[in-house]
Amino acid sequence: MASVEVSMKEMMTAVEGALGVAVVDYTSGMALGTMGGGKDLDLTIAAAGNTDVIRAKVRTMEQLGLKSRIEDILITLERQYHLIRLITGRSGNGLFLYLVLDKERSNLAMARHQLKRVEEQLEV
Repeated sequence: MASVEVSMKEMMTAVEGALGVAVVDYTSGMALGTMGGGKDLDLTIAAAGNTDVIRAKVRTMEQLGLKSRIEDILITLERQYHLIRLITGRSGNGLFLYLVLDKERSNLAMARHQLKRVEEQLEV
């Protein structure tokens, strides 16, 4: 099992093209931890904003009567990928991993694979 800080460091170093990462509580919108980012990528604001994305998707799924769970959400921008992965399991309920990637330097499939692996090892 890995702590939040260890998990974030692993994502920043193991995922090619990683620009920033956060572990976020989507019930409150608060980031439990952030790493990376910069003046053009405020991870605290992004964490709060992506909380609204998750809430909207969960609400829509409920209205549609979908019983499946969300694995991840991908937002594709002109120069970046924004990956949101909901953490499952008893210790991560209500949390998500948020990873921002440089679109030109990253491999989306590998990033998704790494996020899944980190999620499985994360202990909050």
